[in-house]
This record gives sequence, structure tokens and C-alpha cells, in this order.
Amino acid sequence: MAQYFLASPLPADILVPVPLHVHRMRERGYNQSTLLARDLGHTLNIPLDEENLLRRKDTPPQARTPSADQRQRNVSGAFAMRSRKLKGKRVLLIDDVCTSGATLDSCARVLKRAGSASVWGFTLAKEI
Repeated sequence: MAQYFLASPLPADILVPVPLHVHRMRERGYNQSTLLARDLGHTLNIPLDEENLLRRKDTPPQARTPSADQRQRNVSGAFAMRSRKLKGKRVLLIDDVCTSGATLDSCARVLKRAGSASVWGFTLAKEI
């Protein structure tokens, strides 16, 4: 991921992983997007914020949801900001897999409403 980013850099002040709901986090014990973001941030020397973007709604995994419309409905209202700490920041949103883009879109909308200057999505894989 870091090599790809370095080859085509996106302007970023901070990395933000897509959060898991507290129930899924307890169940799994880790957030794969956070692990990716930590490694990328360390390699690129970009700070990480894993506290401000919250997942309020426990949604089913997007990969198991058959339609793009249903995926969009699943994540509608699922995310919120804890503070406006990211106001004016260029955010690079990190997720493991992009299925339809609904999760990234929902997170980006919340980040932009909270005042982020720009939000780019960056994923390890795209489901085909």
C-alpha cells in the first residue's frame, strides 16, 4: 500500500481508518483497517486518528449484502464524529476492501460535514 501511495501520492495531513462498531471490535479483537492505517502511517510518516470517526450502527458486512442500494441504506447514519478535531485537515480514509464504495462515501460525508478540507479513500482491495 505504501509503495502505491508513494507512486501516486494523495495530499494527506492525517489517516483515518474506517471504524468497526464496538460489538464487532469486541468480537474480532482488532480492526483490520486500523492495522493497515497504522502501518501506512508509520511508513509514510503521516499521523493517525482512530478516535474521532465512530461507527454508531452495527451494520452487516457489506460484502454479504447483495445490492448497492442496500449497502448504501446499511451505512446511512452509521457514522458520526466525536469532535471537530479534523476541521481543515486533508484526510486519507483507510479501509481494507471496497465493495460498492458505500462505506467510504458515508464516512467521507461525515468527515466533510465536520469540516475536513478534503477526504480521499484508499483501500487495500476492490471486490470485483
